Amino acid sequence: MNRRHFLKHSAMVGAAAVVAPNVPVHAGQFTGKIRKSLKWGMAQKAAKGMTLVEAFKKLRACGYEGVEPSVLLGHVTAENADEWVAASQESGLIIDGTVGGRSEGLEAGLELTKKLGGDSMLVVLAYPPEVPLQQTWDGAVARMKEGAKHAEKAGVKILIENVWNTFLISAYDMARFIDEVGSPWVQVHFDIGNMVRWGVAEHWAQVLGKRSVKIDVKEYDLERAMNEGMRKGFDKPLGEGSINWAAVRTELGKIDFKGWAAAEVKAGDWDYLADVAKRMDRVLDL
Repeated sequence: MNRRHFLKHSAMVGAAAVVAPNVPVHAGQFTGKIRKSLKWGMAQKAAKGMTLVEAFKKLRACGYEGVEPSVLLGHVTAENADEWVAASQESGLIIDGTVGGRSEGLEAGLELTKKLGGDSMLVVLAYPPEVPLQQTWDGAVARMKEGAKHAEKAGVKILIENVWNTFLISAYDMARFIDEVGSPWVQVHFDIGNMVRWGVAEHWAQVLGKRSVKIDVKEYDLERAMNEGMRKGFDKPLGEGSINWAAVRTELGKIDFKGWAAAEVKAGDWDYLADVAKRMDRVLDL
């Protein structure tokens, strides 16, 4: 390489070094499509002694764009909602939705979520063992039909989560339930880890299709669950358990999934929360 070529090459490298920080090193399948959030309960331990604004800024630094507080657990209430809104605005951390918990008190939860700027409220449907299944089903459908009217008025979707209470235990049950309610304001908050005890994550993603509006991200390991107890299956770090994340991504890709994915794992310190965010990048290919 002669001197002229050397200087030209050096100038090109230097220019690239200036531009590189603004250019994504990796553009994954869901880069720009999925935004990372987390349940506020994961950060409460790390945020102890901090103001809400300080904690929100730390979560941004860890790699999260959003947070989901629980209405059911009293993380956010009508009394402290203004503080949450102010912290969100100052930090840039979006309150993308809330965890409402039960179908009782839907209206108040929807209004509170609206005030926070969220666009969804996660709801778990009850399954009382002393009540006949069909009666529970019919009652839940009727309640969600009524709730859909309030959801539309508030501009906040009710998202039903698949959980371990054995109601809506299969993907077909969940899909049929949503279709019977028959409203775009009642859809699914798809928990990728919860159904692994009984099913296969990518099969749920395939059957639910566009009914899945948001997703919860957690791991589950069947071997650990069988050897140590069912709840121990959740103790495996994200990306190291039984979930075939590549297959899940394939199914989410088929419906061109765009939206929020919230981590829902155990609480920890700031380094741990940052690691969870990085693991989300890997399993979701962000």
